[in-house]
Amino acid sequence: MYIHNYQYRVRYADTDQMGYVYYGNYARLYEIGRVEALRSLGFSYKAMEDSGVMMPVYENKSRYIAPALYDDLLTIRTTIKTLPAARVVFHYEIYNSSETLVHIGETTLVFVRMENNRLTLAPKELLEKLESYFTEKK
Repeated sequence: MYIHNYQYRVRYADTDQMGYVYYGNYARLYEIGRVEALRSLGFSYKAMEDSGVMMPVYENKSRYIAPALYDDLLTIRTTIKTLPAARVVFHYEIYNSSETLVHIGETTLVFVRMENNRLTLAPKELLEKLESYFTEKK
């Protein structure tokens, strides 16, 4: 299992009239979390796309537990629980600066070859970066 934490400060533009993070912005926080999680592995989303593979979102789930507020320093915890194949599932927990869980979510993305829009397996480079997190240590 691979876990990555990334901190994000809630900006005024992220909030609704009540000062709560607008519900539509959680999908953006998921994207920030997963891109930064991959970057922390030394894997570039952009380089993957430049090589001809993209990762469109197949499914998105969101659950609101408590409001995240303007100027909160959020921690986006992104977890990959299983090694990717033709799809990868990212799990998210978002905590406020008091370490209170405010949101959970999940996105499933698929690997697609850009030249023909067909499913493909996860790039070998990504699997190599992740495999040590999924092998049992003796």
